[in-house]
Amino acid sequence: MGIKRKPKKMVLLLLTLIMSLSTAACSSGNGEKNNEGKANNGKAANASATAEATKAPVSADEPGWKSDTSPITFDWYLNFAWFPNKWGVDPTSQYITKKTGVDINFIVPAGNENEKLNTLMASGKLPDFITLAWNEDAVKKMIEGELVLPLNKLADEYDPYFYKVSDPDKLGWYTQADGNVYGYPNASSSPADYEKYGDKYVSNQTFVVRKDMYEAIGSPDMRTPEGFLNALKAAKEKFPDINGQPMIPLGLHEFTATGNDSLEQYIQNFLAIPREKDGKLYNRETDPEYIRWMKTLRQANQDGLLAKDIFIDKRPQMEEKIAQGRYFAMLYQRTDFATQLGTLYQQDPNKIYIAVDGPANTNLDAPTLNGPAISGWTVTLISKDVKDKARAIKFLSYLNSEEGNKDLYLGEKGVSYDTIDGKDQFKPEVFELMNKDRSAFDKKYGSSFTFWMLMNTNITDQWTPKSVEPFKQLEDWTRGKTHSISEFDQIDPLANSPEGIILAKVKELRSKTLPKLLMASSDGEFDKIWTEYIDKQKDLGLEKVQAFQQTKYEENKKKLGIK
Repeated sequence: MGIKRKPKKMVLLLLTLIMSLSTAACSSGNGEKNNEGKANNGKAANASATAEATKAPVSADEPGWKSDTSPITFDWYLNFAWFPNKWGVDPTSQYITKKTGVDINFIVPAGNENEKLNTLMASGKLPDFITLAWNEDAVKKMIEGELVLPLNKLADEYDPYFYKVSDPDKLGWYTQADGNVYGYPNASSSPADYEKYGDKYVSNQTFVVRKDMYEAIGSPDMRTPEGFLNALKAAKEKFPDINGQPMIPLGLHEFTATGNDSLEQYIQNFLAIPREKDGKLYNRETDPEYIRWMKTLRQANQDGLLAKDIFIDKRPQMEEKIAQGRYFAMLYQRTDFATQLGTLYQQDPNKIYIAVDGPANTNLDAPTLNGPAISGWTVTLISKDVKDKARAIKFLSYLNSEEGNKDLYLGEKGVSYDTIDGKDQFKPEVFELMNKDRSAFDKKYGSSFTFWMLMNTNITDQWTPKSVEPFKQLEDWTRGKTHSISEFDQIDPLANSPEGIILAKVKELRSKTLPKLLMASSDGEFDKIWTEYIDKQKDLGLEKVQAFQQTKYEENKKKLGIK
């Protein structure tokens, strides 16, 4: 892509140089972080004009951030209420600020993320950077409302190096109808990445059991409905209480207003139910294998093997009970309980959770688990109100580059990592704390993607230490069962579109129906509830949603070159 340069008039140059000197004189002082932030905010227009008129020649081969490392503070909105860390507290973020001049003020919602983000959008003024899950409606709303800037145009004008450190496949994937790219993903893997790194990919989706309990009941095969129910029953009989509290035979992801991950994609993936058949998207929940296992869970509830807790607990309550070792089995995301798993391991290596073969289809086929997809996990965008366009795109390029990924992953040399045995790697005591107490590690070191906004795990794999127990066993179990689902990403309609309104109603119906199915008193009642559920979906207009998704799916295949 060509580099656009605006003609520089001498008068403008002189004026902006004078402004630059004035700004420097006004902002000199004790250099405290708060004063820097106020100076940056108060002189955004001057800084932008100065940058425009005096910017060094841009190069596609040189990191743009090196051309200006003067102090600047960017406001960065993270749409994740659970994010606990602050920039500048730890050595890694301090090192990056010292190196690039960029300080970050994170803005994190205190409660409901969507309410906070909607309020920000309604105000018409957004923080400098915004990071949120790629599948949030707000991404398209910000683009359509012209609240964010095209990254490609910023790169053309200020930092063509952006293209050198960005994946063309990912830029193509995120290119909008107007030909522009507004967001760049983290943790993203394209089909080309699968060819290169696929054998190393692992999934988050696991079926786990408490090791000591599982071995005490004879390590049974839990792949069939009969084996599954018998194992839950045997565990409950042998271990009715855990430290005076009732044992919970089976743990699931929380029930939300839209459904339950464990009872939807997780179990469908374990049953290897296809997502498409003969080029047409397949409604996986209508598959006989899925219905068979939902009836198995209904039977489990009738037999007293589904505790009431699982219908009402949210993630914090689950984490507390996992740390107490109260679940026998869980169909759950392994990274969501990594902290608790580490704690259990420190207490007693026999009382940890291990991955085993869980629910399977009639043929006992291996699961088809979700691996990294091209959409990634989050996308980062730059606001139209950004206080310095040039510094913003250059900092984004830095974070996106191998250099930036190394800095955020390994931290500063001599502090959190060193060259040991000829390889750059975490110092032993650092790695030990990372596995023992992640929260303490984040504050003490801030590396290993404490700040994950632009993490590229394909780059950082070269420095990733070999997993240790108890995490290694769970990861290893998913190897070879992990598949790309990129072509099925981003096929849902916007929430405020006609199809989106229908989909929201379908999801609400599903969220209310799933508990009813599990609590049905008999298979006959289950069938009645199920038939009503399918009929209501049709009445709501599910076919219109499916037609929309089919079109998007076919567009995705073309984008990705899949036949």
